[in-house]
Amino acid sequence: MVYVSVGRMFLRDRVAPVASRVVEVVNGEPLRVIEDDGRFLKVKTAKGQVGWIDNQAVIDAQTYHAFQQLAAQNKDDLVKAQASLGEELYMHIEPGRKTPHFYLLPGNSQVDLLERASVSRTPEPVYAPLAKLAEPKSAPGGEGKPSPAAAAGGPMEQPGPIMEDWWLARDAAGNTGWLLASRLDVDVPEAIEVYGGDMRFAGAWKLAEVTDPEAGTPGHKVAEYVTALVPYQSGLPYDFDQVRVYTWSVRRHRYETAFQLHSIQGFLPVRITSMSTPHGEVPVFSFQITGSRGVATNSATGITLPVAPRTLRYELLDTYVKRIGPDLEPIAPTRLERRRPARPTKRRTSRSR
Repeated sequence: MVYVSVGRMFLRDRVAPVASRVVEVVNGEPLRVIEDDGRFLKVKTAKGQVGWIDNQAVIDAQTYHAFQQLAAQNKDDLVKAQASLGEELYMHIEPGRKTPHFYLLPGNSQVDLLERASVSRTPEPVYAPLAKLAEPKSAPGGEGKPSPAAAAGGPMEQPGPIMEDWWLARDAAGNTGWLLASRLDVDVPEAIEVYGGDMRFAGAWKLAEVTDPEAGTPGHKVAEYVTALVPYQSGLPYDFDQVRVYTWSVRRHRYETAFQLHSIQGFLPVRITSMSTPHGEVPVFSFQITGSRGVATNSATGITLPVAPRTLRYELLDTYVKRIGPDLEPIAPTRLERRRPARPTKRRTSRSR
């Protein structure tokens, strides 16, 4: 058995420059192999139609079962955030552009984000134009002469590897695989996404709800949120480095920042619970940061986790955020090395398209 890995394709009646279309097959469809000539496969569909297909347009049974196993292993994983696709995107069996892919998710699909990994993407060699190297500049002491490799038109000195973030994701049908993070838009309420500035939201979670008689929302109910933010940079050894809480001002009828925590190395998920207090039931949020032993990166998967994490907990009393135990030790600011933040792009949503 093989399975269609392209979006859609026609089976042909023969392997020839001119051939007739037999039937259209779509992504994920199983096909039984009748004949294999190396480049093309003669296959039969579940309805009995027979035709030829390029073997680059299918995956074998072993890869298909690997995707099934990946879904089974992660079916109960905690959802760390949710995101939508700006365009159709393939799920990969492992992080990396050259790893086998299978499921093709359509644009605007909603997915649950389960785990983040960072892998390197080595840039293609940059070759110097031969015409510019034909006449080396003369300089005292022989300076300005091209290197032998450059004179031969060889590759120039290359920068270090480019890091890319990938997310292990699950769609509404339960299909699971790795998606390129730069093609995902983390779901953030439209009312607060404008407050991100030069930071990217790693997630936003409803923390509480207040009533504002002048709010134009259903039932005059307005949600309040805890958010996690991170620079526009891939390959960071943490999921976020800022936490902000946005509460609603009933007097000013707008969102205001009730709490900010900077310069941390935080890890998803952000958990939302509640707690009984003398003031009644109050919302509580918690998350993990790196401890004194830093982080460890799995070289095989690219997943980074804190070695000895600390769990920070906070409660929301009206518009006041208070830290609560058991860990009440001071939080030492972490020196975070960053590149200059990239200019944030407009979110690819159905509204913007």
